Amino acid sequence: MPVNLRNRKKSMPKYLGNLTSTILCSCLILIVASASANAQAQGAFRVGGLTCSTGPRVGLVLGSRQNMRCVFRASRTGNQFSYAGAIRRLGLDVGVTRGGTLFWAVFARNSQIGRGTLRGNYVGASANAALGLGLGANVLIGGSRRTVVLQPLSVERQLGVNLALTVTSLRLR
Repeated sequence: MPVNLRNRKKSMPKYLGNLTSTILCSCLILIVASASANAQAQGAFRVGGLTCSTGPRVGLVLGSRQNMRCVFRASRTGNQFSYAGAIRRLGLDVGVTRGGTLFWAVFARNSQIGRGTLRGNYVGASANAALGLGLGANVLIGGSRRTVVLQPLSVERQLGVNLALTVTSLRLR
């Protein structure tokens, strides 16, 4: 049975073109959201860092949900506060990861950060890629009465096989 190589060659560039367009659009969303978050963070100062450990994730093409355990460490006092959370992604999310670590710098309008101050909902965009070891970026804005801003770009380290370009929400409790 002869193989028609012409049809294969024609479909490959179209696939790569769609993937490239999706990646470029996601990068544009991350840049715009980052600029917006930077504008919100002006007038605020860094009060500490939030480190989250994520559980395993299975991307189901249209999205995923991942549970997290987070610790906020205040810069000024060194106090630590624990949070439970869940991060949901909606968009292109294909693959499996074993889990990982996310880190955000935390900004606020005053230094009175206590237990529960970071509780709330955050929304934004994410881009993640992993083939073995992987990296990701998350742009999230929101929080407790919009008085707390997470650093516009977080860094995510993960292990698995995954590609994700999504709209993302994070809920801390």
